[in-house]
Amino acid sequence: MANSEKQSLTKRNSFSSSLGFVLAAAGSAVGLGNIWRFPYLAAKNGGGIFLVIYLILALTFGFTLLVSEVAMGRKTKQGCLTAYGELHKKSKWIGVFAEIVPFMILPYYCLIGGWVLKYFTVFATGNGTAAASDDYFGGFITAPVSPIIFDVIFLGATAIVIALGVNKGIEAISKVLMPLLLLAIIGIAIFSLTLKGNDGRTGLDGFKIFIVPNIDGMGAKDIFNVVLDAMGSCSIR
Repeated sequence: MANSEKQSLTKRNSFSSSLGFVLAAAGSAVGLGNIWRFPYLAAKNGGGIFLVIYLILALTFGFTLLVSEVAMGRKTKQGCLTAYGELHKKSKWIGVFAEIVPFMILPYYCLIGGWVLKYFTVFATGNGTAAASDDYFGGFITAPVSPIIFDVIFLGATAIVIALGVNKGIEAISKVLMPLLLLAIIGIAIFSLTLKGNDGRTGLDGFKIFIVPNIDGMGAKDIFNVVLDAMGSCSIR
């Protein structure tokens, strides 16, 4: 391959700015699992104590994995399939397993992504009240065609972004979607604080439970389960 071709390939597969890389990295770390699964796990595992354990694991276990991935990529300039073998010939088999993982989680993400697209479409067309009913979700996922259509749309959109490459695809879309995601999370958090339950408790009461650790009535087995759920939340995005 000529030098000009190599330079073109390198440029096409590189981030154009540090901001683009940071946003893309944040997008890989903060995903659907953190948004829709995290509140459920926090409520299930005592709120504050789950949050503390999660933060500890995220700053140790999660941060170490993220730095390791970035360091390997910068060192080898290759994807996960061949990067391990580049570092050590006897480690090639790790790259195979690392490559299998995305294929395993792709159907899961396409499924959840299809749900998100469905609800986005419903709310955008002014039918949010109907979508908020208890039986709406069950009716949607048991429909014979509709869930598949939205799953395929999400998969197709993902394929287009990947086909456009790192700079024009992943980086470009991250610069748009990540700020929007941040604004959406802030808006949802503020709205949640204004809610009031049937028992008279407000969103502020729930926020207090969420940030104040409380291990009353929790045994060693309960703490162990909290650690497992927190670790799973660190790895499932």
